[in-house]
Amino acid sequence: MTLFYIVLATFAGGLLSVLVAASLTVGVLTRLVKSLVSLSAGILLGTSLLNVLPEAFESHTAAPQTLFAVLLAGLLFFWLLEKVELYRHVHHHEGDGHHHHHHFDAEQAGRGGLSVLVGDSIHNFCDGAIIAAAFLADTKLGFATALAIVAHEIPQEVGDYIVLLNAGFSRAKALLFNAISGMASVLGGVLGWLLIGQFELALPYLLVLASSSFIYISVADLLPQLQQRLAWRETFAQVAWLAVGLAVAFGVSTLLHGSHAH
Repeated sequence: MTLFYIVLATFAGGLLSVLVAASLTVGVLTRLVKSLVSLSAGILLGTSLLNVLPEAFESHTAAPQTLFAVLLAGLLFFWLLEKVELYRHVHHHEGDGHHHHHHFDAEQAGRGGLSVLVGDSIHNFCDGAIIAAAFLADTKLGFATALAIVAHEIPQEVGDYIVLLNAGFSRAKALLFNAISGMASVLGGVLGWLLIGQFELALPYLLVLASSSFIYISVADLLPQLQQRLAWRETFAQVAWLAVGLAVAFGVSTLLHGSHAH
């Protein structure tokens, strides 16, 4: 049953993002991404700090100092992965106010879109393994973690889609690339289930690594995008969406830890 949940959750993340991208125009997607970035920042931060980290520390199978060392190592690891462009977070596109130089998206897409595909596939594979670790620790935690990843995957995949379109790809080809990279999440989930299930003592460390991924994405990528000077209405919308994300994570945390108390 756990494997079924893992496959379902990882498949949903890839499929939902492709469906959203396929059904809306680029103009609507551009506006949607801005709101979803704020929402996913709230959900990722809330899920990591209120759900995943507490679960890891409550296991009592690892010393807190060791777990914090893993958290630090994880943050540095994801920073290095992104530095060598193997862990991408694309929420940008030409005309998005980030003042990229002309043909920025064509360069981002690389030759034949390979850099987008490879970087995003690695990112999705990691997400799949994170979902597997969470489900193996606790089914409710698995669903909470999957929700956080899906919330981030939609703006991530839509961002990739816009980059590919701006680089000259057809809608069909851009969607196909997105679908292929999304399926890497399923592969990561299944392999995670096969490997992690045999090493239960490693679960707290893997959950901390998952948290470091969420925290890194939020602090290094999502929150800086929300730092632009905006009109008060747009600022209020950003804060509101961020608050909704945190509220969702807090609600899930209450359900999760409430069930543990019984």
